[in-house]
Amino acid sequence: MDMTSTGQPPAENAASTCYRHPKRETLLRCSRCDRHICPDCMREAPVGHRCPECVRADNRTVRQARTVFGGRPVTRPLVTYALIALIVLAYLVELVHPAVLDQFDSLGTGLVDDAGQRYVDDGVARPGYEPVGIAHGEWYRLLTSSFLHLLPTQGALGFLHITFNLWWLWVLGRVVEDRLGHGRYLAVYLLSALGGGVLGFLVSPDQSAVGASGAVYGLAGCYVVLARRLHHHPIEPQRVLVPFVIWMVLSAGWTSWEGHLGGLLAGGLVGFGFAYAPAKRRTAVQTATVVALTVLLLALVVLKSLELTG
Repeated sequence: MDMTSTGQPPAENAASTCYRHPKRETLLRCSRCDRHICPDCMREAPVGHRCPECVRADNRTVRQARTVFGGRPVTRPLVTYALIALIVLAYLVELVHPAVLDQFDSLGTGLVDDAGQRYVDDGVARPGYEPVGIAHGEWYRLLTSSFLHLLPTQGALGFLHITFNLWWLWVLGRVVEDRLGHGRYLAVYLLSALGGGVLGFLVSPDQSAVGASGAVYGLAGCYVVLARRLHHHPIEPQRVLVPFVIWMVLSAGWTSWEGHLGGLLAGGLVGFGFAYAPAKRRTAVQTATVVALTVLLLALVVLKSLELTG
């Protein structure tokens, strides 16, 4: 009789516990580090299964896929979704508290009395009137104004103002975000909004404006540049640029053409820097483009503010 036979399974087949879940017995092992793993921790591998830590270690050594312009591939346009959600949320706030329009629009310089009534700033100090606007340190207006829109009771556009901007943001934003990736796309949007606000401040500092039009015009300018660079365009560039330019000219009498033009130029410049950056120094050149344009725009704001405030 074989005295070593006990009727029990061999020791090497005995169940152990998952190294991440000590209370779970398992016979499974990671094919790389040989540690026991439970089904919840098991990850598919080309050969066998691996634990989460080995999968993370492998991912760090694998070069991440990039778009032709250097961004990470986008599965869903999350930034476009977020921007639309923020604009809609801001509009709902406007409907409840219309006063936010005067607090966060793109006014360059103005005077406000104790009752909140706004007056033109003629450069003369007047007791009882508080100076407000970008020239007086309220730089946030350069961006916050791009998330606000006319109320249904304001102007001829009314509700169409936000409707058209959201439509074009949806149409163009998804394409540009897909080609640039989340981060680069957000940089284009914000710099376009900033460019529109800055040109409006430089040309008409006593006029206030609201709307995402500057940012949307920037997306149009960027889209045209990217389409030309790739020689591929889901929407013909002419069908994007021509209507935008025509609307900017025809609506100049009652909309902020400065915001439209500033956004278009800023978006086009950033798009050019992103599209034609040399492959070997792509990230550095693209970063330099964003930084240089930001510094230029802010420097113009400083100079104009000094001119207005003395």
